[in-house]
Amino acid sequence: MAEKSKVAIFISGRGSNMAALLYAAKLPEAAYEVVLVAANDPKAEGLTLAAAEGIDTFALSHKGMQRAEHDAAMEQAARGAGAEYIVLAGYMRILTDEFAKRWEGRMLNIHPSLLPRYPGLDTHQRAIDAGDSHGGVSVHLVTPELDAGEVLGQMRVAIREGETADSLAERIRFAEHQLYPRVLNDYLGRENDPQFLLDKVRELALALPQTHERESHGSPGWRAGSEKSGKYFAYFNDQHHGSEHIAVLVKTGSMDELLDLVEAQPQAYFKPAYYGASGWIGVILNRPGLDWDHVADWLERSWRSVAPKSATKLIDAAEQF
Repeated sequence: MAEKSKVAIFISGRGSNMAALLYAAKLPEAAYEVVLVAANDPKAEGLTLAAAEGIDTFALSHKGMQRAEHDAAMEQAARGAGAEYIVLAGYMRILTDEFAKRWEGRMLNIHPSLLPRYPGLDTHQRAIDAGDSHGGVSVHLVTPELDAGEVLGQMRVAIREGETADSLAERIRFAEHQLYPRVLNDYLGRENDPQFLLDKVRELALALPQTHERESHGSPGWRAGSEKSGKYFAYFNDQHHGSEHIAVLVKTGSMDELLDLVEAQPQAYFKPAYYGASGWIGVILNRPGLDWDHVADWLERSWRSVAPKSATKLIDAAEQF
C-alpha cells in the first residue's frame, strides 16, 4: 500500500473546505492524510472541528506581527507536523513571495471564480455584473502572483436569473466541497501514477544532448549517441521482476557505491533484480516528496558515463554560462 502524502491545511474561519478535505482523507482511496490544521485566528471555528477529529492544531494571530514573521511561524508549524504539502482553505492572508517560492508545486489554494477570470475579491458580484452565464470555482497552485498559479481543476456553477452574490456563493460552496478533495487527491496521487512518472523521466532524459528512446525488454529506455551505436543510460522500471517500486534505473560508479546507497537510504534506492549485478541502481519514484532535480542529476551522471565526448562538450559549454 502506497504511503500517503502528509498535508497541513491553513484556515481563517469556520473551515468548511477544510472539513471536506479532512473527511475525504478518511476514504480508502485517499492519497493524503491531514497532519495539521493551522489558523491565523485562534478563535477560528474550524480548529474545534479538527481537534474533535483528532487532528493536531496550531493557531497564531497575525495581529501586531510582520507578514514574514507570521508566515515563518505558520511554516514552522507545518514542517514540525511533517507536512509535505500546504493546502489553503479559506486562509485570508496574502503570503510573502519567499514563502510561496519555497513551497512551489507543494501549496494549493481554492478560489471562487473560473480563473483567470476575477482574481482577488468580490468574484461572485463581478461575474453577475459582467452578465456571465456561469460562475464557479478553481483549484490552483500557489505562486507569488495572486491567484495566478497553474489551474488544476475547475467546476462551473450556473448563474440564475435574479441571482445575488450571496445566493451564488452558497451554491458555489457546494461545488468547492466536491472539487477540492478530488483535485487534491488526483494531484498527490500522481506520485503513484506510472504514466505521470514515465512522462517526467522521459522529459528529463530526452532533454540531454544526443539522446533517443528505445524499448528494452518491454520497458522504455534511453540511449546516448547515435541510433545505431548508442548506449543505454537509463531504464524505466514499473514494478518489474517482482519489485514494488516504480523507478528509473541508472548507472552507479561501482558496486560498493550501489550497496552503500541502498543500505543508507532504502526509501530512495534499491538494487534491481535484473540490472543490479551490473552496477545499475533503482532510484525510487513513487514516494512522497520526490526531488526531481535529484532525479535529473542522476540521469545526467548516468548519461555522462556512456555519452560521446561531442555530446558532453555541449553540456559542459552550456554550464559555463
